Amino acid sequence: MPAGLRAVRLVATLAALAVGGAFALAGGDDTAAWIWTAGALVQLVPLVRATVRSVVRRQPDVDVIALLAIVGALLAGEPLAAVVVAVMLATGEALEDWAAGRAERSLTALLSHAPDRTQRRVGGVLEDVAVADVRLGDRLVVVSGEVVPVDGVVLDRAVLDESTLTGEAVPVVRDAGQPVLSGVTNIGPPAELRATATAADSTYAGIVRLVSRARSTKPPMVRLADRWAAWFVPLTLFVAGGAWAWSGDPVRALAVLVVATPCPLLLATPIAMVSGISRSARSGVIVKDGRGLEALARVRTVCVDKTGTLTAGHPEVVDVTLFGEVSEADVRRLAAAVEQLSAHPFAAAMVAAAGSAALPVPTQVEEVAGEGVRGRVEGRAVAVGTRAFVSGNGPSVGPADPVGTGVPGDTVAWVGVEGQVVAAMRLRDPVRPEARRTVERLDRAGVTRTVLVTGDSLDVATGVADAVGITRVHAGCTPAGKVARVAAEQATQPTAMVGDGVNDAPSLAVADVGIAMGARGATASSEAADLVITADRIDALAEVHHIARDTISIARISAVGGMALSGVAMVVAAAGLLTPVAGAVLQEGIDVLAIAHALRALGPLRRRRGTHPSHLCRPTTTGGRFDDTPSTVPAPTPPLCRPAATGGRFDDTP
Repeated sequence: MPAGLRAVRLVATLAALAVGGAFALAGGDDTAAWIWTAGALVQLVPLVRATVRSVVRRQPDVDVIALLAIVGALLAGEPLAAVVVAVMLATGEALEDWAAGRAERSLTALLSHAPDRTQRRVGGVLEDVAVADVRLGDRLVVVSGEVVPVDGVVLDRAVLDESTLTGEAVPVVRDAGQPVLSGVTNIGPPAELRATATAADSTYAGIVRLVSRARSTKPPMVRLADRWAAWFVPLTLFVAGGAWAWSGDPVRALAVLVVATPCPLLLATPIAMVSGISRSARSGVIVKDGRGLEALARVRTVCVDKTGTLTAGHPEVVDVTLFGEVSEADVRRLAAAVEQLSAHPFAAAMVAAAGSAALPVPTQVEEVAGEGVRGRVEGRAVAVGTRAFVSGNGPSVGPADPVGTGVPGDTVAWVGVEGQVVAAMRLRDPVRPEARRTVERLDRAGVTRTVLVTGDSLDVATGVADAVGITRVHAGCTPAGKVARVAAEQATQPTAMVGDGVNDAPSLAVADVGIAMGARGATASSEAADLVITADRIDALAEVHHIARDTISIARISAVGGMALSGVAMVVAAAGLLTPVAGAVLQEGIDVLAIAHALRALGPLRRRRGTHPSHLCRPTTTGGRFDDTPSTVPAPTPPLCRPAATGGRFDDTP
């Protein structure tokens, strides 16, 4: 029902009550009765429509009680009671609209944040264009205070407020070459960026679509409220009929109907759910619908992917050791040339290691899962992968272990040219510094099993699990294997799956709750998930789990508490201690209390973030397809970030 019509009905019923009261005080009882009756009819007409719809759907709700209360009051010659009930209903609707509007404020702000115009640099001229017309590669200028319209790469330097996506108000500095996501605000001097996505494919557009879906979906607690109303309605009619039969006074039955109208159940639960969804959005998590929030509150097992979830997902080449006559610059360029056509997670890091120079286009490219990728570059056979794969199982140059400093568990990619190993490239992907705190918070919140489910080797998975405090590990899982592991966990208790890659999408879809790390843009995992973490931090998982449990608890307390108070009032009314008018006023107070308690779901969440600066956490390992080699100079690392072993597609070396 449009809020405008509800406001009109509230004004009309209040006016009828006041004007009728004035006539009654002046001795015009008949006129007052007609005015009060008219005011009651203003609310009675929509009630009849709502009741007919509920009967047709075979889903009776408390509208039936409200309808009987108003009709009964008019038939019993109590027009004042009828108009008071009408005012009570109209006031309840207005309170519901206000509360829902407050609860959705964060979501509404998120939707209205998207820009529709931007400035594009063409030569030395700036032109104002629609964001929808931005093309890949366009140079855009974002002035101070404006929102970044599309995903891009910073060309110089930018100072950004990323709180819209992450919930963190601390300014972030992005230097030249670093990615920037749409939806963040430039709070520094004018910044230039090169568009890497169109408006429709950018991060913020995907988030807006998720929010729109969240706002349009009816939360399951509301459907649960409807089911509770199915037994509350006959209970009310039984008490009302019993009071009438016992006392012989139909006014007592009317008073019972009045105090049971409307049931706070149908006001409190949707408000609490929308409040929880709004609160999650402020914490950097988009909840697509209430099903996910309610299911997350029940979760006792959390399955977690590794790369991009527990680790930062930003591997980089940290060292290159040469074994032949090929220069380091050529090694980086040749390796990047074949890797640029690979879909492996580390391929982008190796391409980035080549710098900004144009890469030659390889031919005869072949990628062998778990081994490596090879092709011809400028007439030479180039391979990147395991030592055996790179050398073709023939003689090779170089020691068994690559030379170079690093931390134990660094990932090593061997590079071969014409069948001979010419270099070892060391890569590193750090464990997120907040990952261990997140696991500990989940344990304290009632999650009894946290399981690492990854496609990497057991050495890699075990090392990362040790670093973050996870004791259950399933390694070497294919996408189908992840689905099987999640299904096995679901057989014992409600299970959530957390991941970020396309290969995680099937397991996210099959889990009771799928949670996607979506800070790097809309992916298949974001589409399959029930919740999307837009903040690039894993501790948002612990926050939204806390919010879910808090929201469901508040919704149930509000609903059950309101119903219990209504039940007590029904008993008092049945005993003849409440008149219909007094009962209506009392019920209005119960509704206000239920709504006020439901709004507690909006309350601020105390974030228990540690004070450990990121530099205290030495980078740990990555994993995937490359070798694990020990460091010749082991570096001390804090307990929160113990280095892990790697392996995967490439060899594990001692």
